[in-house]
Amino acid sequence: MKLADSTAIDALQTRPLQHQIDSEHLTELTVDMVGWEDAPDQPSEPLNAAQSAAFLTYNPQAIADYYRPQRFLVLSRWLKILWPVVAFSYRRWWDKLTGQVSQQQARRAAQLREVLTRLGPAYIKVGQALSTRPDLLPPAYLEELTKLQDQLPAFDNEIAYKFIEEELGAHPLQIYAELTPDPIAAASLGQVYKGKLPTGEVVAVKVQRPGLAESITLDIYILRGLAVWAQKTFPSIRSDLPAILDEFASRLFEEMDYTQEGRNAERFARLYTYLPDIYVPRIYWQYTQRRVLTMEWITGTKLNQPDLIQAQGIDARYLIDVGVQCSLRQLLEHGFFHADPHPGNLLAMPNGKLAYLDFGMMSEIRPEQRYGLINALVHIVNREFDALAHDYVNLGFLTPDTDLTPIIPALGTVFNNALGASVSELNIQRIFDQLSELMYEYPFRVPAYYALIVRSLLTVEGIAIGVDPNFKVLSAAYPYVAKRLLTDPAPALRTSLQDLLFKDGSFRWNRLENLLRNARDSQDYDLNTALDQAVEFLFSERGEFIRDRVTDEVVKSLDLMGRNALGNLTSTLRSLGLLEDNSNPQVTPPPAPQTLEHLRRIVGLLQDTPGFEPTKLVPVVSKILIKPETQQMGRRIATGLVHKAIARLIREVFASPAPIALTPNSNSHQLTSVTPNGK
Repeated sequence: MKLADSTAIDALQTRPLQHQIDSEHLTELTVDMVGWEDAPDQPSEPLNAAQSAAFLTYNPQAIADYYRPQRFLVLSRWLKILWPVVAFSYRRWWDKLTGQVSQQQARRAAQLREVLTRLGPAYIKVGQALSTRPDLLPPAYLEELTKLQDQLPAFDNEIAYKFIEEELGAHPLQIYAELTPDPIAAASLGQVYKGKLPTGEVVAVKVQRPGLAESITLDIYILRGLAVWAQKTFPSIRSDLPAILDEFASRLFEEMDYTQEGRNAERFARLYTYLPDIYVPRIYWQYTQRRVLTMEWITGTKLNQPDLIQAQGIDARYLIDVGVQCSLRQLLEHGFFHADPHPGNLLAMPNGKLAYLDFGMMSEIRPEQRYGLINALVHIVNREFDALAHDYVNLGFLTPDTDLTPIIPALGTVFNNALGASVSELNIQRIFDQLSELMYEYPFRVPAYYALIVRSLLTVEGIAIGVDPNFKVLSAAYPYVAKRLLTDPAPALRTSLQDLLFKDGSFRWNRLENLLRNARDSQDYDLNTALDQAVEFLFSERGEFIRDRVTDEVVKSLDLMGRNALGNLTSTLRSLGLLEDNSNPQVTPPPAPQTLEHLRRIVGLLQDTPGFEPTKLVPVVSKILIKPETQQMGRRIATGLVHKAIARLIREVFASPAPIALTPNSNSHQLTSVTPNGK
C-alpha cells in the first residue's frame, strides 16, 4: 500500500483491539479478516449473552470454558503457529550451514516480518518491540520489522464505514466534514483515516479491525495453557508464568475499548504535560465510542529517524532525553506508564515537542513498588548489594524467608560486570541479560508487573541507542533519582537517604555531594523545595538520628579546628623564640578538619545549582535557628567540646613522662622539667 503522507503516518500509529467478543463478530472472523492468513478454518459457535458479558474484561476462566470444547479449532491454530516458526528456523539453520547468512539476511528479514504478520496481533507486537533493538538485531531486520508499526494490510473501507456508522449513529460523510477515501495508515489491529470536523479541526479517525477478538482470545488461551503446562513440568521455572501472561492479556483487553484509551490519554496529559516539550493530542468525545476514536491530528516524525528530525532543525538527542525523563516520571513518580512506547508512538513535532500517541496499552505500578525501584537503582549505582538483595525481597522477587547469604555476592558479580567503571556505562539490556542468568540459578520469581516495565524500559533504551549509540538511559536517570531522594518526603525514601548517607557511625559527605551534583541536572529540581524538605525532615522525629550524627560530626570538626589552631599558635611562638621547642617528633599533628572542606564544596554546589539565590537562604536559616532542636544541638556541641578538652587535658597530664615546672634561670625564665629526684 502506498502511503500518501509519511509524517502523517507517524502521527497515526494504531494497534486497536476488539474489546468484547460478541456473537455477531465471532462468526464473521473468516470473512472480515481481509489480508490476514491466520483465521481459523471454521468459525466457532456464537457466544451467548452471558458469555459476551463475561468477555467485556479479561477473564481467563471464561475464555478457557469457551475454547476447551473446541479442540479442532485449537489444534488448527497450534499448527498455524508452529509451521511458519519451524520453517523460518529451518531456513536460518540452513543459511548458517551453507555460509549464506549475509547473502540471505534481507530475504530472511522480510520473511520474519511476513511470519509475524500472518500470526496476528500478539506476534506483531513482539516484532514492534524487536524493531527498536539495534543492539539485538542487524539493520536489515530492524528495517523490515519497523514496517509492522504502520504498513500492514488494510481491511475493507465498507467495513470501517459500517463500524463508524454503528458507533456514532450516522454515515461517516454525514459526521465528518472531510474524510480520506482510504486509510492513511494500517497497523496490527486497526487503521486510521484523516478527517476534518464540521468545526474545522483536523483529526485522526481510528477504526478497529473487525472480528479480531476471537483470534486474540484464542492465542491467549493457547499461550496460557502452554504457560500452565511449563509451570507444572519444569520445577526450575519459579516465576508465575500464567500471572505474567494474565497481566499482558489484561492490558490487551483494556486496549480493545477506545473510550478507555481516550480516558488514558487525558489522564496521561494531566500527569505529564507539565514537563517541558511533552505533548498529548486532544480527544474529541462527541466522535468517540468503543470501536472508533477521534483525536487531534499530529504531524510529526518518528523518533527513530534522527536524520529527518535534524533536517528540521530539531535536536533529536534532546528529544530522547525528554522521553527518558518522561518515562522516569511515569515509572517512578506517578506509576501510570505507557506500556508500548515504540517509535510510531513517539513523534518529533515541527515545533520541537515530543508527542505521545496511542494510549491503549497502559499499566500502573503501586507506590511501594515505585519506591522499591528507586531504592534498587540507588543501591545498584552505589554497589550496595546487601541492601539490593533486600530490595528484591520488598519488590516480590524473593520470598522473605529466602537465605540471602549466597545471593549477595552473586549480585555483586552480576552488577560489577554490568556497571563497568561508572554509572555512565550502565546498560539496561546488559543488566537484564545478567539478571536472567542469576534468576535461573537462585530462587527468584518474576512478578507479573515486572514484564511490562522491562518491555517499556528496553523499548525506550532501544530508541535512544538508535539516535545516539552512546546514550545510557540509567546514566540519564540518576539525576532524577537523586532529586527524588533529596526532595520526596515519603518515609521509604527518607529511610533510603539515611542509609545512603550514614554508615558505621560516619556521615558519608561524598554521597551527599554526589546527590547534589546529580540532582542539579534534573530538569524539575527545585532547590528551595529540597532545602525545605531537608529542614522539615532533619527536625522531625524521624530525623533525630541524623541530628545526632550531625552533632557528633560538628563536635569532631570543631575539636580538630581547635587542636589545629592551638598547634599553629604553638608553632608560631616557637618560631619567634617565645616558647621552647619540647615537641615530640614522633607525635603526629591532628589531621585537617575534612568536614569543613566538605561543607565548602557543598556550598559551592548549592551556588552552582540553577535557581540558587543567597537571599532565599535567610528564611531557611531563621527557621533553623528558632527551632528548639537547634538549641538542643548547640548545647550538645558545647558539652561535647568541653568533654573532649577535659579528656585531653587529663590524658596529657597523666601520660606525661615528667611534670612541667617553671624554674628561675640566671639569664632568662625557661620551662624546665623536674625529675622525681630533683635533678
